[in-house]
Amino acid sequence: MNNLQKNRIIDTSFKTVGLLFTLLGILILVILLYNIIRVGYTRINWDFLTSLPSRKPERAGIYTAIIGTLDLMLLTIVFAIPVGIGAGLYLEEYAKKSRWSTLLEINIANLAGVPSIIYGLLGLGIFVRFFGFGGSILSGALTLSLLILPIIIVATREAIKAVPPSLKEASFALGASKWQTLQKVVLPSSFGGILTGVILSLSRAIGETAPLIVVGAMAYVPFIPHSLFDTFSILPMQIFTWTTRPQEGFAIAAAAAIIILLVITFVMNGIAVYLRNKWQNKLS
Repeated sequence: MNNLQKNRIIDTSFKTVGLLFTLLGILILVILLYNIIRVGYTRINWDFLTSLPSRKPERAGIYTAIIGTLDLMLLTIVFAIPVGIGAGLYLEEYAKKSRWSTLLEINIANLAGVPSIIYGLLGLGIFVRFFGFGGSILSGALTLSLLILPIIIVATREAIKAVPPSLKEASFALGASKWQTLQKVVLPSSFGGILTGVILSLSRAIGETAPLIVVGAMAYVPFIPHSLFDTFSILPMQIFTWTTRPQEGFAIAAAAAIIILLVITFVMNGIAVYLRNKWQNKLS
């Protein structure tokens, strides 16, 4: 048996093992989803969606947690996306290559893998205490913005790198300035990749609990936030609280809340994927 045959056998073995692990992971995920849906679907109704939290499981609802989650994600989008895309565009197209820029790029890439609790401590020190925002929805949104910024920056840079240089050269040959080339050629061509990074970052942010607990998200809030400085609750926090209660009714409510959180995540991702595909079809 020569080396080529050995390599083929090894490659086939790795592919087989990888396929088995993939199927096992899918099976486990299906079982978990089935159990959650089986337990929680009976609890989902209009009263559950519009009721306030309660110490009685049959009366507990997720109205404040849903509103808090949507408000938090909206603010995070407003803060993080313009800054992240702008920073990625600057680093890739305008920043001069030097030791400082190289060090900055390495640190940004490393920040994408930092545990979320570290961002919670950072938000606690800067936004809650230094700026005096307290445990408000503003502090939570700014903390999550810091959490997802590295992902958006890295995704933006990689999407811009993937744009063929010939497109830029053609734009310059027609007399376009650098900003016109970026605005009319580079950003539209890289929009799909940028939006993919945004989707991944928001999917991570919507399920985060640890940094928001540190910042001051509350498990019981009997009102929806009316300003940026109001206290807030979120679905992951509500789910975590209910799962720690001994009553079986709270376990059922937690399963129902998980279903709602999954639906919100799928809807957000679906909208983003639709916009990305629509944009790519428009370009093609």
